[in-house]
Amino acid sequence: MSTSTGPFAGKVIIVTGSSAGVGAATALALAREGARVVVNCSRTREQAEGVAAQCRGAGGDAIVVPADVSDDAQCRALAAAAIERWGAIDGLVNNAGTTKFVAAHDLAGLSAADFQSIYAVNVVGPFQMIRACEKALRAARGAVVNVSSIAGPDGLGSSVAYASSKGALNTLTIAMSRVMGPEVRVNAVLPGFIETGWLKAGLGAAYDAVHTGYRSQSALEAVLSPEDVADAILWLLAAPKTTGQLLRVDAGKQIGRGPHARPL
Repeated sequence: MSTSTGPFAGKVIIVTGSSAGVGAATALALAREGARVVVNCSRTREQAEGVAAQCRGAGGDAIVVPADVSDDAQCRALAAAAIERWGAIDGLVNNAGTTKFVAAHDLAGLSAADFQSIYAVNVVGPFQMIRACEKALRAARGAVVNVSSIAGPDGLGSSVAYASSKGALNTLTIAMSRVMGPEVRVNAVLPGFIETGWLKAGLGAAYDAVHTGYRSQSALEAVLSPEDVADAILWLLAAPKTTGQLLRVDAGKQIGRGPHARPL
């Protein structure tokens, strides 16, 4: 077991959507710091079990709890599982998300049902998870990190519905920071282009061009790894006087580079 004495040693953290990508990287990073992690998935139980095994191997402890965050009863069951196992919830990372890849100009490509299903996971889900964990988080004077996207403020991304949902999640973050204070801090991380299998599958043949374009437009000439985003999430979880903040982690995409960079 871990001998860590850092801010996460022995802490109980729920990470939704943590069977792969940013969620898995966050769960593993927390486990390396001695945390007890609830690994969550909605479908890929076997993959989630693999992440949990890695967490235990890294010195933390972990359990797998399948749940669809768009369903309030399942959110409550997810929170209850953490309490039953460890008696506390010190942190919540709302990472579960979904989208539909539709070109921005293709307005006919999105239906009301698409918007509703995307908002159900990306906006309603985080709200329901905070509500389900509220009592325990207040008791622990804990923290919440919502995983948003630069798609929200920039109005770009995999679809108009996705960008809109992340804008709503940003507003939810600020609103909930007021509601949950002073006991609980609520922040969001807004990543740019992340190298994940999910994004590669979604973009398909366009992946390489988008990857190259993002690098060329960012001040650091880089894209992000899941681990880069996990680092920011852990910082926000531990930052004692930071709440209601929307932290961009985009390799300087907002700033740009070269003669056509956006002026400061």
